Amino acid sequence: MLNTRTTSARSARGDAALWTVLAAATGYGFRDAGSASLTLDLVLPLAVLAVAVPWSRRRPGAAVVLVNGLCVMGLADASTPGNAHVLSLAALSCLLGARVVGARRPLLVLAGCAAVDLATCAVLRAQPVWWFYALTVLPAALLLPWLAGRHWRGRRQLVREGWRLARGLEERQHLVAERARLTERAEIAADMHDSLGHALSLVALRAGALELSPDLTDRDRADLADLRGTIADAVEQVRETVAVLRDPPGRDTGAGLPVNDTVEDLLSRAVASGVPVRWERRGASPPLSCPVERGMYRVVQEALTNATKHAPDCSISVRITHEPDRTRVSVVNAVPSPGGPAHAGAGPASGVGRGLTGLQERVTVLGGSLRTGSGSGGFHVTAVLPHRATTAARTGTPAPGPATAPGRPAGIPGPASPSGTARRPDPGTAPDPGTAPDPDPIGAMDPDAAPGEVLPESAERLASVRSDARRRSALAFVAPVVAAVFFVPSAGYLAWQLTTSVLPPSRFDELTTGRPRAELAPLLPARAYPYPSDHARSAPRPPGARCEFYRSGRDLLDEVDLYRLCWSGDTLLTKDTVPAGRP
Repeated sequence: MLNTRTTSARSARGDAALWTVLAAATGYGFRDAGSASLTLDLVLPLAVLAVAVPWSRRRPGAAVVLVNGLCVMGLADASTPGNAHVLSLAALSCLLGARVVGARRPLLVLAGCAAVDLATCAVLRAQPVWWFYALTVLPAALLLPWLAGRHWRGRRQLVREGWRLARGLEERQHLVAERARLTERAEIAADMHDSLGHALSLVALRAGALELSPDLTDRDRADLADLRGTIADAVEQVRETVAVLRDPPGRDTGAGLPVNDTVEDLLSRAVASGVPVRWERRGASPPLSCPVERGMYRVVQEALTNATKHAPDCSISVRITHEPDRTRVSVVNAVPSPGGPAHAGAGPASGVGRGLTGLQERVTVLGGSLRTGSGSGGFHVTAVLPHRATTAARTGTPAPGPATAPGRPAGIPGPASPSGTARRPDPGTAPDPGTAPDPDPIGAMDPDAAPGEVLPESAERLASVRSDARRRSALAFVAPVVAAVFFVPSAGYLAWQLTTSVLPPSRFDELTTGRPRAELAPLLPARAYPYPSDHARSAPRPPGARCEFYRSGRDLLDEVDLYRLCWSGDTLLTKDTVPAGRP
């Protein structure tokens, strides 16, 4: 509400300032006219401007029509068509271009005003100077300021679109930072689940094995039982923490891996901890990519973790088979006997299963497949991994490609479309948390972009605004040139006629009646004035005489006195002066 009142007050102050400027121009024109009517030439125009200026915000076309009516009053003036209202007409025409989006209705308004001006000249049978004024000055005051206003509006719109886009980019940078924070949480969760959970499971298993030592006292066994229970509680707390930090499916959980650790090292530690593991490797070991090597490590680690938790006393078999184009990892743990003290379920069905879910995501991202479930011999975990990742594996090191955008953390590649080009999100919708924002939305706005490339709505809008601004700029430049080509020849010809038919008053006084034309030719102008008024033509003349008219001054926009020379044959019969004002 306060913002609306502030905007209304600012608009009222702007209208008052504009009316003051236009009223000052009107007052100056009234003072310069001298014998003008106070009511018609000052009070009425000021009242019309007081109505037209506020209307220029809601009905700018009607405001232009009102002020054009003041210019029509100038055309009805017998002394001169020019008045100070042309400035007001130009100002409101400029506001019409700046405040109206389309061009069709404003052009109809301007064309209607020009038609009214010409019809007024025709009805009043105005002199050529009035016609010249209605054909050049008034159309220029209507059209050129309107084009300038449209250009101004286009530039402001372009600036607004630019700032809107800048705000959008800033928001997207915040989203990138938020994604980086969520990715870090996912890395912490993956590290806690895969590494810390595995280590705690081995500690619990070792504590359980120590309980069976015959050298321990009953007190020592009770302490070890408490220790194993505490470790089991710690494992559950780790899983609950992972549940809080866990990202939605599809996010990167590959960071935080032990860099120099191998599958052999993992299995050796498990054997040293008392886990009954048998493992073998078949086939020549091929060079595996880092993401595939880490994926294979995680498969074995997660399978051992589940086996030691759910079936701690059962044997585990690990087999790694290298085929020509893929590697198969198979982990099978035997199912404990139903009556055994350590029976807790052979698979993850009794637990939350987050580890296997994350493992499924990791293997799928690498282009492989994972199968888990009970079968002959126990619970099976089988993963098939390609030697080279067939999709863009999300690892802690960014893959070679385009440079990442400022604010995007390493290892978060941009989204890719099936065609291989960057997929650009719709600005009208929230960004997908599983995809990264486009790092260079500005570059996508190039109108010379490759055919078929999908541009976002903001890019299309900005390109449209730029195109409109260029078109308005070109029109603002071309329209005056076309108008000049059309009006300048006729205006020049009219000005030539008016200036070459001027008989200065000093030469008029030297003309003597009764003398032949040949003697007076050096005092006469090159040609007679071709557009005398009707009342000048109808003035009484000697019978049989032929009369010619000459202008007494060179003023092109003001009506001057005419000199009439009447000839009888080639002899000057009479000379007289026809006043400029109409009777």
